[in-house]
Amino acid sequence: MTQPLITAAAWTGHDTRLIGATVLGIALIVVLITKLKFHPFLALVLGSGALGLVAGMPVGTLIESFTKGVGSTVAGVGVLIALGAMLGKLLADSGGADQIVDTILGRASGRKLPWAMALVAALIGLPMFFEIGLVMLIPVVLLAARRSGKPLMLLGIPALAGLSVLHGLVPPHPGPLVAVDALKADLGLTLGLGVLVAIPTVIIAGPVFARFAARWVPVEAPVVEDEAQRPTTRPSFAATLATVLLPVVLMLGKALADILLAKENTVRHVLDFLGAPLVALLLAVLVGMVTLGRGFGRDRLAASIGESLPPIAGILLIVGAGGGFKQTLVDAGVGNVITGLAQDANFSPLLLGWLIAVAIRLATGSATVATISAAGIIAPLAVGMEPTHAALLALAIGAGSLFFSHVNDAGFWLVKEYFGLSVGQTIKTWSVMETLISVVGILIIMPLSWLL
Repeated sequence: MTQPLITAAAWTGHDTRLIGATVLGIALIVVLITKLKFHPFLALVLGSGALGLVAGMPVGTLIESFTKGVGSTVAGVGVLIALGAMLGKLLADSGGADQIVDTILGRASGRKLPWAMALVAALIGLPMFFEIGLVMLIPVVLLAARRSGKPLMLLGIPALAGLSVLHGLVPPHPGPLVAVDALKADLGLTLGLGVLVAIPTVIIAGPVFARFAARWVPVEAPVVEDEAQRPTTRPSFAATLATVLLPVVLMLGKALADILLAKENTVRHVLDFLGAPLVALLLAVLVGMVTLGRGFGRDRLAASIGESLPPIAGILLIVGAGGGFKQTLVDAGVGNVITGLAQDANFSPLLLGWLIAVAIRLATGSATVATISAAGIIAPLAVGMEPTHAALLALAIGAGSLFFSHVNDAGFWLVKEYFGLSVGQTIKTWSVMETLISVVGILIIMPLSWLL
């Protein structure tokens, strides 16, 4: 027997209270982050408390719900983020990232250069968080622009697009991981579909849009020092690329095996084990310690691994508090109200998830907070969904979380300062590019949901 839908006649005062509590909780998070400059971790904790209390949850239940959400999210996502950070740090410290950059850019010139920059950013963006990848790529973009004589935005936009799309759509980045965990989607399938969506999105928002951005903002690259600080001994391009792509290949292999092979098939059992996200990323780190850290020595290798963890402490706290906020939403019953309304209105869950993420992104400036909050609100709609649609829902939320970065987003100021732009120039380039990524992403995801 199917669950009755919430209609206007069935709407109750308690439902109104739950929606009001949700609006209040999110509004409090927005105000604390944007106006009072609270750390997102504290804002999410306080917002969860306000939501639960206004929704009528007993204090003991509220605390239990929040802590349960924090624990399950950190257990499911935190270890993967840590392993991804280790792999990214090895890639940076060994010179492997430089090897990818030099090899690809060395074979590209003229009109191919913006496309090569997008490819470099996408490859480096796979294991690295956006901010780290940006810091690494900015000097490369500036030097390439000065040496080639190309407009700065013609090369900068493709690099930014490659990093941003991977950050918003493809695991093991925090946003996609949180969405997958909240929606109980298949990580390998989400990764595969994320790459499928990412390729045309990077092309349109990167090299194609860069032609217009270079005309709108015709600036030259500021002078930077040459790459004298780079490691002298670096891993080969083949070894570096194989290490970076190893977890992707293993997780995609698991997803394909689950679709194509019978459950009792031995090969499927092996691929299911190797392609489990924890195993795939752990193997990539272990392989990276050999291929990327070969010339390090034990002390330097240990230092590189150790130094990868402190910078992600804040991210882990935000992700964990976001998990608590999500669980508070679910246990308070907010998700059921949203689900009933969406079903009654016959509104697409994918479009709803995208719109909610867009609204929270505009308000808070944080793609991760937008993903966490939207996934928590929309999670009940994913119950009973086919695996493909659950994965696409996670991607729709990720696409929405990238919409129009502006002055309340740290990424906006990073791009402005590194490229030496004015606020207006940053909006014409970076902000428009982020919006293009978000819109193109959902325009690709929606037809996929009809076909798959």
